[in-house]
Amino acid sequence: MTYVVGIDGGGTKTAVDVANEQGELLKQFHVGAINYNGGDEETIAASFAQMFESIKESCGSLDQVSQIVIGAAGISNPQVSIKLEQNVRAQGYEGPVYITGDQEIALYGAQNAMEGIILIAGTGSICFGVNGYGEKHRTGGFGHLIDDEGSGYSIGRQLLSLLVQAEDGRLKDSIIPAMVYEQLGLRTVQDIIGFVYGKHTTKKDIAALAPIMTKACELGDAQALKLAKSTAESLYELIVPVIERLKLQHSPIAISGSVLQKSPFVHSALERKLASTYPQVKLIMPIKDAAYGAVLMACSLNHRSHV
Repeated sequence: MTYVVGIDGGGTKTAVDVANEQGELLKQFHVGAINYNGGDEETIAASFAQMFESIKESCGSLDQVSQIVIGAAGISNPQVSIKLEQNVRAQGYEGPVYITGDQEIALYGAQNAMEGIILIAGTGSICFGVNGYGEKHRTGGFGHLIDDEGSGYSIGRQLLSLLVQAEDGRLKDSIIPAMVYEQLGLRTVQDIIGFVYGKHTTKKDIAALAPIMTKACELGDAQALKLAKSTAESLYELIVPVIERLKLQHSPIAISGSVLQKSPFVHSALERKLASTYPQVKLIMPIKDAAYGAVLMACSLNHRSHV
């Protein structure tokens, strides 16, 4: 019996699925993030060590693993792929390893095929599609410093921006500042600045503020409702070029990530926007998650190598 391993290197944690070569799951577990865009070498190495300890326990030995597929953020940077493979090899695995963008494994899992569209809005944001001819197009996903519009990070950043605007008098009558202070356990705008620019603050710490928007929307806060609408518009702008370039005007869009799955205000605003321009396009929940998409891809690679 040999096994395949699917790894989804998300922004805040890594999901790992171990399965047999028919795709039947043996074990699912999580370890820390392996994202080079937001983590340090030591932490990532520790995540790999923990991950491979569990893989060995599941499979008996690494010699029993016939294929590993890793989907991770930041693959646009060739150095990221090199470092990820180095981490795998450092654990003693000598078999085939395939490294791709996390959007590819997410699509495979969400649509149960490498075809269709997926929109991901978690810590970061990206839209990715593949049509029936195998043509691909991706929008977004270029990192929080220059992109990631409509993401949890973007929402968190804008909530902090609203707080400082309220503090200096540019903004009135919003409950958002009080909610941000409470979640962070801070009391003054100087404390907020210290948090934002502190050397240990990461993009996921900023993204963790995003649920405040939904809570404030539920309480009728005008600024929060405006932010939910602008978030939906940013996500819509990611979708349009994928639909148009790949001619997928009738394809359902699988949605992934906490922004779309946990904020009904963003979800419904995006549905309304799509209905006005692409009435045939519907938002759907993924069939399977990205880690299982990596398993499906690993099984497919194994099949091709045996043909």
